[in-house]
Amino acid sequence: MSEQQAQEVIVERPAEGVAVVRLNRPEATNALSLSLQARLSAVFAELGADAQVRCIVLTGGESVFAAGGDIKGLADAGPIEILQRHTERVWAPIQHCPKPVIAAVCGYAFGGGAELAMHCDIIIAGEGASFAQPEIRIGIMPGIGGTQRLVRAVGKFNAMKVLLTGWPVSAREAQAMGLVCDVLPDDQVLAHALKMAQTIAAMPPLAAEQIKEVVLAGVDASLETALALERKANQLLFASRDQKEGMQAFVEKRKPRFEGR
Repeated sequence: MSEQQAQEVIVERPAEGVAVVRLNRPEATNALSLSLQARLSAVFAELGADAQVRCIVLTGGESVFAAGGDIKGLADAGPIEILQRHTERVWAPIQHCPKPVIAAVCGYAFGGGAELAMHCDIIIAGEGASFAQPEIRIGIMPGIGGTQRLVRAVGKFNAMKVLLTGWPVSAREAQAMGLVCDVLPDDQVLAHALKMAQTIAAMPPLAAEQIKEVVLAGVDASLETALALERKANQLLFASRDQKEGMQAFVEKRKPRFEGR
């Protein structure tokens, strides 16, 4: 890994159990170059396996979260080259990260940037943020989950409007659609995300991981199958020390200390 590639994604540990992953290509509006994607993939693989990390905040700059892919690098590419890039493998550590991930979005999240935000579990946006899937305007379509995650988040009709027009959607519109959880003044977004991350990091990590796993697995399952997954995951948690600690602390009216065991 080159020094430049290492600097494209910065990892910080601002609080116990919390990691901040910061996209750092401000000169290129955090465009998702192949090297940045590779670095992001490696970072999420590392953090996902780190027992000391209980929640991750993903953010960009104050004026932009992330632009899409490198259009100059795509203009002359053929289908075999695109296939051989295997973006599904590069993005897999983000998609399958077992830890809760919060996207703190300021400025625009367009194309691959919007798809990256949708890989997260919670999206917090600044009042000046906007989201778009403008791929149709250059003759292609989203290829990193934009069509599938968007329709699951906002429904068919809102998704079709975003995908077929390429129009940007403001943070407030995105919140009304169900894509964004909270909207705050731009200068409060990261602080709010960190506060939420600390709250989640203080929860029992096994329960957090099981909740995330069951929610994501249940989305595409029948209700009966999803309910069965929920029951089994809940039953499993009764084998954990954290369940005993949490309930005992509740009875004793004290603050629990969860170990992830």
